[in-house]
Amino acid sequence: MILAVTGNLTLWSLLLIPCFFWGAYHYYKDRAKPEPVGMLALAIMLGYASAYLGLFLYDALEAAGLRYEIGMLTGADPAGLFRYCVLVIGPVEELVKFLPFVLLLARTRHFDEEIDGIIYAAFVALGFALHENRFYLGFMEGGPAVVRAFISPIIHALFASIWGYAYGFAGRFRIPRRLTIALGLAASMFLHGLYDYYAFAISSHGAICPPLIILTIWIWRMYTIRRYNRDLAKAIAKG
Repeated sequence: MILAVTGNLTLWSLLLIPCFFWGAYHYYKDRAKPEPVGMLALAIMLGYASAYLGLFLYDALEAAGLRYEIGMLTGADPAGLFRYCVLVIGPVEELVKFLPFVLLLARTRHFDEEIDGIIYAAFVALGFALHENRFYLGFMEGGPAVVRAFISPIIHALFASIWGYAYGFAGRFRIPRRLTIALGLAASMFLHGLYDYYAFAISSHGAICPPLIILTIWIWRMYTIRRYNRDLAKAIAKG
């Protein structure tokens, strides 16, 4: 009994500590005009719930004979692995994260800045990763478990930031909203799937691709947030 309790405490520590860490990081980045903590907590809960929709979609694909075991495709069918990652995993996971964002969070009065798209999308992604890690970490231990616990949330947040920013950008500049959001969502789906493909594929030359994809998105997002905070500070200073 004691061992079981200790194991559960360890699991929940691995789940919650990274979530709080990355949540605090994003809250700090939004320090110029921070979002209400209650709204950010709601975004995490909605992201957690969205993972159940993802499971439902995967079950529907399985019933239709369109769901495959990654292990069966890895090495044996590289083209099939690519199609599955880009056309199934990326679209399913980004879509279910996007839905609570666009249907609920983006419609509140608190969503009033270009940068809010990145922040709320990231917190939804943290909730989704919390649910996903609850499953995967049950089969892992030691260093690999700790690495996954910290890396998975920020990876999901980075991919979600693409469509989140597209939504906020379209709202600020009054450009064709639907097209801009669709392009942002499509880009996040493709890059998510491409990342998974190279992460699963057995290829020495492809091993560098996942970190390069993440680094590129991270640099873009850092620049975007920094530029926006700088412009906002100048606007406030001018009164």
